[in-house]
Amino acid sequence: MRSSALLSSALVALAQTAAAVTGAAEGFAKGVTGGGSATPVYPKTTAELVSYLGDSQARVIMLDRTFDFTGSEGTATATGCAPWGTGSACQTALNKDSWCTNYQPNAPKVSVKYDKAGILGMTVGSNKSLIGVGSKGVIKGKGIRIVSGAKNVIVQNVHITNLNPQYVWGGDAITLDNTDLVWIDHVTTSLVGRQHIVLGNSASGRVTISNNKFDGQSSWSATCNGYHYWGMYFTGSNDMITFKNNYIYHFSGRSPKVAGNTLLHAVNNYWHDSKGHSFELDAGAKVLVEGSVFQNVETPLEAGGAGKLFASGGASTACSQYLGRSCQGNGFGSSGALAGSDTSFLSYFAGKNIAAATDYNTAKNVVNTAGFGKI
Repeated sequence: MRSSALLSSALVALAQTAAAVTGAAEGFAKGVTGGGSATPVYPKTTAELVSYLGDSQARVIMLDRTFDFTGSEGTATATGCAPWGTGSACQTALNKDSWCTNYQPNAPKVSVKYDKAGILGMTVGSNKSLIGVGSKGVIKGKGIRIVSGAKNVIVQNVHITNLNPQYVWGGDAITLDNTDLVWIDHVTTSLVGRQHIVLGNSASGRVTISNNKFDGQSSWSATCNGYHYWGMYFTGSNDMITFKNNYIYHFSGRSPKVAGNTLLHAVNNYWHDSKGHSFELDAGAKVLVEGSVFQNVETPLEAGGAGKLFASGGASTACSQYLGRSCQGNGFGSSGALAGSDTSFLSYFAGKNIAAATDYNTAKNVVNTAGFGKI
């Protein structure tokens, strides 16, 4: 009996050890612990998942199945608009917050029927780790929201998909706003109506976004060509974002848009197959891009932006004073140029946790390592 009890205890301990975050955050969110050593929980229903994410306890939440929210809150039919035409490949738009009325008053009006669950993501409280098991952790039809002062959150090895992809304003996969210490890692987002990840106007503090696959393939897009336009939106009032080892695939714009007061360190990422622009830099953007690859990207940088950018074609010592090392150059294949020589903002990196960088040739392997199911 005693040996059986010891074996049972050992198996429980082994299961809890396996139910843990893999690795640690680099860069600005270094030190994030999420749910820490809390006993893992395995939600079995969508209701349990919502409850665990939103309560006030430290949690390690393991996803070992698909959580399908489509239809869970019913559907709605309303009048929207078609700013880019009514062709079968064009996204139409919901009139969210009177967007059609205020910004597209001359666009044709169309009837829209959408899934209500996708519009607003699940609320995530402080001190949470949300971890997928193998390639089983899928959330369908609803995103997540880390907002309203929540902090110290890890999301790892999860696939968020199918948020009203035919409609602009159909839903955002991941939303951060008024938060701090957040690590998004080995996540895949696909078939999203609006943004794959959005850092809103309030401060999002220290954020690391690493090893993710942002998949822009869709049957509907604002550019009517199957390339999703609404990629990443980084516009917080005081944000520091480490964006490393991500695979940004098949977009036509805003991948990312950077504005507000955002310091973005984009390192060893792979932008691939874009029919429009990748970076869109508005006032307040301070962006360092190094060790990254742009392959078959028509326009890595939209012209005319007011943001600040440093992106070198070769290794540069311009960063040494503030990053403690030289910056890595970027690589381009059948792509437009990404040229930025503004070093005036590099002093903002001084004293911060800085992600390491390698030669851009290593970024080519991101396609094999980014996204869920790759840990």
